[in-house]
Amino acid sequence: MDAFNNFLLLLDSYLGSAAYFPFVLLGVGVFFTFYLGFPQIRYFKHALKVVSGKFDKKGTDGDTTHFQALATALSGTVGTGNIGGVALAIFLGGPAALFWMWVTAFLGMTTKFVEVTLSHKYRVKTADGTMAGGPMYYMDRRLNMKWLAVIFAVATIISSFGTGNMPQINNIAQSMQASFGFEPMLVGGILAIILALVIIGGITRIAAFTSRIVPIMAIIYIIGALSVIFYNVDQIIPSFVAVFADAFTGSAATGGFLGATFAYAFNRGVNRGLFSNEAGQGSAPIAHAAAKAEEPVSEGIVSILEPFIDTIIICTLTGLVILASGAWNQKYENVFARSDIDIISGHYSDQNEADRQTLYHYVNDTQDNTILKYDGVIEVRDGRPINDGFTILHARSVAENVRFIVAGEDPYNGVLRVEQGQLKKQDITIVGESLLHSAALTVKAFSMGFLGQKGEYIVPISLMLFAFSTAIAWSYYGDRAVVYLFGQRGVMPYRILYVAGFFVASFTDTTLVWTLSYVAIVLMTLPNLFGIMLLRREMKDTVKAYWQDFNADKIKKD
Repeated sequence: MDAFNNFLLLLDSYLGSAAYFPFVLLGVGVFFTFYLGFPQIRYFKHALKVVSGKFDKKGTDGDTTHFQALATALSGTVGTGNIGGVALAIFLGGPAALFWMWVTAFLGMTTKFVEVTLSHKYRVKTADGTMAGGPMYYMDRRLNMKWLAVIFAVATIISSFGTGNMPQINNIAQSMQASFGFEPMLVGGILAIILALVIIGGITRIAAFTSRIVPIMAIIYIIGALSVIFYNVDQIIPSFVAVFADAFTGSAATGGFLGATFAYAFNRGVNRGLFSNEAGQGSAPIAHAAAKAEEPVSEGIVSILEPFIDTIIICTLTGLVILASGAWNQKYENVFARSDIDIISGHYSDQNEADRQTLYHYVNDTQDNTILKYDGVIEVRDGRPINDGFTILHARSVAENVRFIVAGEDPYNGVLRVEQGQLKKQDITIVGESLLHSAALTVKAFSMGFLGQKGEYIVPISLMLFAFSTAIAWSYYGDRAVVYLFGQRGVMPYRILYVAGFFVASFTDTTLVWTLSYVAIVLMTLPNLFGIMLLRREMKDTVKAYWQDFNADKIKKD
């Protein structure tokens, strides 16, 4: 597993974590924002009218209403990225990462408008009478690039597991275990059965389910978030100041947080922004292709609302909860994840300014780094290290009160070998105080409001609703990709495999699952961005024709 994870990290270094990727993603958004005249602003009010059904016509081809398509697409985007993803972005890049998530969302509103419009325009009716669409169809039917369409469809199937399936149930299972003590395998088994019952009904049942659950889960989460934000009302303005002040400089060290470079904040903010709202990834167009709409542009306009709701509203609330509560830069008792442990040579303290500067260069992997990974031994007595010459880092912070435990509860006694910063003995549990990240950080932050410790239960409940609905939506995305590649005969085997993967991921290592998602996202995004850029002129002409027809109809009615 370690070898496979390292291979995925190598791929990610050339894809989502590469220096060029954020510029490509944002560049396309900037281009279309200016090219189409800021549609995310000019068409926002119209989008609200369209999604309300004001312009609906009876007898229009499609399987879902505008609202159901929006709800399905939102259920695909509102998931672990809004809860764990925001926390991970702040953990890695500091408050500045939230700023770049906002930028990604604002530009992503236009990108999503373009990809949804083009995908809806070239959708097809399948053998069973349902609609099928997505970037693979405009790549095939309009660009005559079947090879690109095949790449995208294959990437969609992979991403349905790496983005919509595995990370979702993994986070659900881990949070339910942490909050309620439920075994991950039990949680995975029960939800896998419910998942199977929903997705077997296809888009009709999926749309009906998501259109009911999305509003409910949003209300629960928003109320819980506001209870923390207003409890820490004096920290709201300082939180916003930190977000904007550090946007172009990187975040300074504070508390247990050792600081982050601008590049780290920028890259992680954009990367997590994409994981959250999926603008440019090409996933949401698959859901919108099923909508009952004669004009593709009208459905594209509806999709403008997605990044706004997903990132500008929900991710901002999560970010403010984490920043205003102060949970993001404080250390808490936790069980150390092996993948987050790094043992370095020398003794360092984050209470010493010179040490903080040195550690800053190490955790951010700058050219000024002088720290070496530790090779040697750790002598342990009654569970605690007694020799010197090393520092244990966990979650990019200096670990404190570290204990080594065996058999679940007994303090370890003996000598532990460390090679290249990694502990060789595998049957050791390490406990101590360090920073938290991902869903665990959000859980802690939600306990620091009006609801006290009870507030932390909002996160696992919301996460279960968010992530489960995401898994349902992504089953449909993969479903349509399978139809494109193999026809209707491939749907049932895919659904069986999807449910099986969902169950297995409930007790799979978190790091491996998240790393897979990093790679899968970009394998969809790059071909889609390439495709919509090729169709930029057609997009502009299509939008122009829509407004000409819309205004003409309006004059006739008046």
